Amino acid sequence: MLIINPGSTSTKIAVFEDENNVYEKTLRHSVEELSPYTTVASQKDFRMQVILKCLVEDKISQEFDIIVGRGGMLRPIEAGAYEVNDRMENDLLSAQYGEHACSLGALVGRPLAEKFGCKIIIADPVVTDEMQDIARVSGHPMFPRISTFHCLNQKAIARRYAQEAGIPYEHLNLIIAHIGGGVSVSAHGKGRTIDTNNALGFGPFSPERSGTLPSAFLVKLCFSGEYTQEELLKLCNGKGGLIAHLNTNSGIEVEQMIANGDKHAELVWNAMAYNIAKEIGALATVFNGKVDAILITGGIAYGKDFVNYISRMVHFIAPVRVYPGEDELTALAKHGIRVLNGEKLKTY
Repeated sequence: MLIINPGSTSTKIAVFEDENNVYEKTLRHSVEELSPYTTVASQKDFRMQVILKCLVEDKISQEFDIIVGRGGMLRPIEAGAYEVNDRMENDLLSAQYGEHACSLGALVGRPLAEKFGCKIIIADPVVTDEMQDIARVSGHPMFPRISTFHCLNQKAIARRYAQEAGIPYEHLNLIIAHIGGGVSVSAHGKGRTIDTNNALGFGPFSPERSGTLPSAFLVKLCFSGEYTQEELLKLCNGKGGLIAHLNTNSGIEVEQMIANGDKHAELVWNAMAYNIAKEIGALATVFNGKVDAILITGGIAYGKDFVNYISRMVHFIAPVRVYPGEDELTALAKHGIRVLNGEKLKTY
């Protein structure tokens, strides 16, 4: 299996034989290399050639059974594995549902699959939407709550916990908090993500995102004449959260600031944990308090003090388990294995 996970300035690739990661590489793309491309989709051929060159130089066999790409910005769909088809490719090329480097997983993978003579699938994209209808209603019909969360990592962690517990994922009520550059906290009920905050729009603040902001104050800021639309969008997503408060998006740096006696950094750091814990507590009501486990994952889950802060606030709801990091390559590979073992692909 060839696994493709594109980021804004890099493309992570891996080759798996069954569940064994036999080759992994991060291909870095400089600002100069990407500057000629005005859209994410227009980078398709460039990134494909970089991958091909790497496979040849490192003498990797190109006899693949399947390519698994990171899911992109598509219309809302259920979780699972989807074969890349013309409709999906056209939606990603048009960027009508948003623009993000993850869309290149399918766009780069499809011509490679044609070259190698194998299947190309994507799985558990960020636009996965399994929310119950009541969770979609906000305070105004023009602003429905939209599902955008770290589906790939959350579903992988849910299945891992289910296997460890010896209980099918479809029989569990779980609350999962992914804490990385963005934060998504989701209610997984009987195998479906029935409620979640939007990692790009509302919920707890994160290292780079402001999360929920007072709407009236934000509207006034929009008409103050002091900021452009682009600047305000960056204030919400990209230059919010820890960056706005502490001028860094690194949890490691914040922990060092706290160790050096910075009380303001400690307050902001604890406030981020406090808000995540509150979101977990709110989602417990979705299950009438009947929660089997709370799972904490993502890069910041390596921070023991941070996780302990959250655990102290929520352990009364359910047992807390911690799964640091986000091994997206392995999560994608597991989808490839299931498909090769006969799992039916969904149609976009």
